[in-house]
Amino acid sequence: MGISFWQIAIVVVIVVLLFGRGKISSLMGDVAKGIKSFKRGMSDDSSNTDDNKTNSDNSDSENK
Repeated sequence: MGISFWQIAIVVVIVVLLFGRGKISSLMGDVAKGIKSFKRGMSDDSSNTDDNKTNSDNSDSENK
């Protein structure tokens, strides 16, 4: 007993009726913005880690 096409279609229709098409599209836009900012934050974090590692390596060589 798997999920059939008709069960999925009924759930989609109910969700659209409850929230409206405009609300769902704006929600998806917000989700997309959140994913983009998360990816940007992860790339900034990794570049900051690399910069900090390089700076600490330089300061270690200067201290010797």
